[in-house]
Amino acid sequence: MVPVAIFAFIAGFTLFAVYAERKIAGFVQDRLGPMETGKYGLIQTLADILKLLQKEFITPSAADRILFAAAPIVIFVAVFIGFSVVPWAPDFIPANTNTGLFFIMAVVSIDAIGILMAGWGSNNKYSLLGSIRAIAQMVSYELPVGLSLIAAVMITQTLNLNDIAYLQGISSPEQIYFMGFWDVTDIGGIFAWHIFQAPHLLIVYAIFFIASLAECNRAPFDIPEAESELIGGFHTEYGGIKFAFLFLAEYAMMFLVAILGVVIFLGGWNSPLPNIGSLRLADWTTGLGWGIVWTLLKSLTIVGVQMWIRWTLPRFRADQLLTLCWKVLIPLAFVCLAISGLWRILVML
Repeated sequence: MVPVAIFAFIAGFTLFAVYAERKIAGFVQDRLGPMETGKYGLIQTLADILKLLQKEFITPSAADRILFAAAPIVIFVAVFIGFSVVPWAPDFIPANTNTGLFFIMAVVSIDAIGILMAGWGSNNKYSLLGSIRAIAQMVSYELPVGLSLIAAVMITQTLNLNDIAYLQGISSPEQIYFMGFWDVTDIGGIFAWHIFQAPHLLIVYAIFFIASLAECNRAPFDIPEAESELIGGFHTEYGGIKFAFLFLAEYAMMFLVAILGVVIFLGGWNSPLPNIGSLRLADWTTGLGWGIVWTLLKSLTIVGVQMWIRWTLPRFRADQLLTLCWKVLIPLAFVCLAISGLWRILVML
């Protein structure tokens, strides 16, 4: 039942997110967005999905049929499996494993193989160029993502995502210090988030967020899809349900990196409301039901920021994208890695 529930959530989230993105785009560009299908265009995305599901299966005559058919499945499954180790609330996690963070990084990296399969199997020059761009981009940006996560793990001393969330709330098994000096173990709330426990983790989260946008092929790092240059990039030849799976994978990846950032840096399922004297806000708003609410609210806020950035910033050139990765983010991530080591030795021990 758990896989079915996760798939249903991804499908529902995608329907909501596509509609929200269209409305956000309309707001940014001073227009209305979808308005015709349903009140305020509420069922426009549902109509689009139904149209995709009814389309004929079309495979280009010169395509590699096996790779072309398998690529959307590989891409979606790689992202889908990543949700299996994500904690939604206290001890509410599909698979509570001590190597959860490592598992996500390993599984999601398979996504790059699926994109290469899609580009090569399509036998289309635009698709091939898009997949080559995607591989170069994803392989490069996995380094700052990995380094930023290692910098956080050096502080938490665990790869278990559920334990990392516990370390940011009133149920923490260890003492929590705001900026390394103020004991906020009993106060909890936003003061206990990792970005405030060690100040450099705010920079680490910024690195993670920027690099995760590139991992998702989201603007301003959407050069693998670049409609103005490559028509649609690696998914140019896809239509119908195959395109729907690619679409699901993109939005699922957006939510996955958002919730991963929330769990590691932004308190996870813990309440952002602190205990203030006799007003025990953190105590009252922590638990299974509230945990799911806080996880969703925080993650959806990050997804909203991802969408806002898409319709605000222009697309990077390929050379600018790689320069940002290799000359800015990676050196900065190494500096943060060193600070994490010093912080653990000098402040937390």
